[in-house]
Amino acid sequence: MAVTSLLDIHLSPDAPADAEARVTSVLAQTRARPGFLSADVVRDLTDPRHLVVIEMWESVEADDAYRAWRATPEGANELGELTGGRVSLVRYEATTI
Repeated sequence: MAVTSLLDIHLSPDAPADAEARVTSVLAQTRARPGFLSADVVRDLTDPRHLVVIEMWESVEADDAYRAWRATPEGANELGELTGGRVSLVRYEATTI
């Protein structure tokens, strides 16, 4: 079953001017991973440094494999540096209610 992952990102006030370009680069890597279906990015209307990435994955297993890859030296990225650790992830599955 497909899974939706919401990555809540708060860019640090001292993040470099090219922070969004760096996030775009991270997302390019994400889009290339097995089981990836789609990703959209939305921006908070009251805080332009607050982004939410809405990712769709084929399955929880595909998302788990992606998250495990991100924890390796090969998959490491600079989101922690750009956010000061202000990133959270919540995953959802579709329901019929």
